[in-house]
Amino acid sequence: MMSFSPFMTALGVGFVEATEHGICRVQLPGGDTRQMLCPTGASSLLTDRAAEMLTCYFRGTPQPFESLPIDCMVATDFRRMVIEIVRRIPYGGSMSYGQVAAEAGSASASRAVGRIMAVNPVPVIVPCHRVVAADGALTGFSAPGGLELKKSLLIMEGIEISGQGMRSKIVSYKQQKLA
Repeated sequence: MMSFSPFMTALGVGFVEATEHGICRVQLPGGDTRQMLCPTGASSLLTDRAAEMLTCYFRGTPQPFESLPIDCMVATDFRRMVIEIVRRIPYGGSMSYGQVAAEAGSASASRAVGRIMAVNPVPVIVPCHRVVAADGALTGFSAPGGLELKKSLLIMEGIEISGQGMRSKIVSYKQQKLA
């Protein structure tokens, strides 16, 4: 049975949906509201908790999204591994598509990582906005608002953006992992 809860941001209303296995979709606000898929059904403890966390996140407060179960039952092993790696990228951190691919055991699969991030049904909870090109360029963000939203989320998390690229203000994910 599906459950859903709305969440509020300065950009408008978003929705979070869940199955009995976990969060399965986050619809971020913004973009063309006529194309927004409004879920139906009742809320659950999980969707209410996720919606509250998303509201707080969009107010600038880091949230432990990795504590939320997600429903990735139809994912391949590689896809699940990529999702778990991306979920561990900390607030204000980033990784390149190639770094994610290498950590997933397939250093040459950066394009596959990009495709996985492009169809991420749970943006922010799986923080695909923290995955960037090897040179720091902001590429690909299919959520409403596109690259402008990706840029805004990274800035909110304390990452400096100059031109089309970024520079982290905090220790990078790889440096934290090695420390």
